[in-house]
Amino acid sequence: MASVRRRLGRSGGQEGETRRRRVCEGLKGPMSVLIIEAFYGGSHKQLVDLLQEDLENCVLYTLPAKKWHWRARTSALYFFQNIPMSEHYRILFASSVLNLTELVALRPDLGKLKKILYFHENQLVYPVKKCQERDFQYGYNQILSCLVADVVVFNSVFNMESFLTNIGKFMKLIPDHRPEDLESIIRPKCQVIYFPIKFPDVSRFMPKHKMRHLQKTLSLTKNSSAASTVALPFQREQGGPENLLTDFDAKPGPCDAAQQENLGSSLMQESSLKTCNWSNNSSSHRGESEQNPCDSLSGGDDQPRPLHIVWPHRWLEAVYCGCYPLCPKDLAYPEIFPAEYLYSTPEQLSKRLRNFCKRPDIVRKHLYKGEMTPFSWAALHGKFRSLLTTEPREDL
Repeated sequence: MASVRRRLGRSGGQEGETRRRRVCEGLKGPMSVLIIEAFYGGSHKQLVDLLQEDLENCVLYTLPAKKWHWRARTSALYFFQNIPMSEHYRILFASSVLNLTELVALRPDLGKLKKILYFHENQLVYPVKKCQERDFQYGYNQILSCLVADVVVFNSVFNMESFLTNIGKFMKLIPDHRPEDLESIIRPKCQVIYFPIKFPDVSRFMPKHKMRHLQKTLSLTKNSSAASTVALPFQREQGGPENLLTDFDAKPGPCDAAQQENLGSSLMQESSLKTCNWSNNSSSHRGESEQNPCDSLSGGDDQPRPLHIVWPHRWLEAVYCGCYPLCPKDLAYPEIFPAEYLYSTPEQLSKRLRNFCKRPDIVRKHLYKGEMTPFSWAALHGKFRSLLTTEPREDL
């Protein structure tokens, strides 16, 4: 059964016509999987597009990827009015930008579905320039959405643990009558499924020794079907190095931390030298009674921090294309990259970079020693398929 994509708002040109044609094709049959994306851009768009391409019987409703603060505040009301009722829905999949609690309160019919909430980032630890009371609502909404959801999925262990372990601190911002034990309620629902990447075919642009190593790593010679799955979506569109990866022109926004990185930053971003907060210095030495709870969550305005990346899929794409990763030993990086690609202090970073400048062949001839396959769509699509299936419920 053909899938349906419905982009709320105006659609123009060839893209809009294609979307309208797909809507008409999809309306021929019932859609059992309802996908909602309130911030349809960057990695958010990349994920739901992959799901829609792979899954049958799914319908996608979106809002454009801009003004994320307003998407987080008001998108539930908009979807309440624009998603038609259907007796065929069985599963609801949404990113954590959506206030799921408000939506299911407004639409009791959707509350009966299996509700899956996916976290690209969480607002409990996302750094802010200035902590304001109004910003409390974003993290609070995500906590409420987790309580309403049946399954909560994070794109990295760091993302999951930083959210769950900070719920208690976050709730201390409430003046009195604070709720308790929310972490113990939410944690059993949680799991990690890495952000899936459809790696491009880069054989035209890679040195032969790196291409042979890449083929060996992905076992392309032993599994031709997996090879076609990995390479297919980019081979037709590829016209030059600038088209190797998708969605690199997405505008960065505080909602999607992963969008702050691009292919050129895969080696190292200069800003991390200026704004790096090392793991062993991340916790405050002051007593809790002397510390502003908001500072304990955001890291404080006076503390330098690394780029807040909860899942660096842009780095993985760049490494796949032959770049050498050099990452802080913090956030989600240790989940992905072996220890030899991590640094702990600015001095270590400076030493490594000086060595690369003196001996550039170290980078040029280097063969990546980590794993790429576990992060590919070919390896992860089965987990997402399993997640988005459910037994029919009698009360629907």
